[in-house]
Order: sequence, then structure tokens, then C-alpha cells
Amino acid sequence: MRVLMTLVASLLMPSVAMAADATCNAIAKEKNLHGAALNSFVTKCEKDAKAKCDADAKAKNLHGAAEKSFTTKCVKDASGT
Repeated sequence: MRVLMTLVASLLMPSVAMAADATCNAIAKEKNLHGAALNSFVTKCEKDAKAKCDADAKAKNLHGAAEKSFTTKCVKDASGT
């Protein structure tokens, strides 16, 4: 059972990594979103990106200006702006 779970997880990892590389704006364009749906999607996507970037900064033990700089760049890269 453990082998099967490991195999499934390893097969899913590349697709998760590819999805993580896409920016919020690129995903919204791919989904052909407009108006309120676009605004809602991008806002949620950027909020999720900020939470992930904050967690990454904490994991890297960054503080002060380094943390702010890292988080700002990370969110900018994730949102595609």
C-alpha cells in the first residue's frame, strides 16, 4: 500500500510543479475570465501566493528587509504583474 501511495504521489508531483509555475494572470487568461470573475480569481490567487511566500520566507528564517524583499518578489513572480 505504501508503495502505491509513493507511486501516485511521484506521478502527481510534476503536474503540481507545472501548475505552480503558472502565474495568476496566465491562469486567468487560460480560463478566459473577465469582469468580476477575473477580479475575484486574481485576488484569491494573489492572496494564496502571499500566504505561500510568507511561509517560504519563514522557512528560510528571513527577517526585516530581507523578508519583505523576498515576499514582494515572490508575490510579484506568482501573480505575473
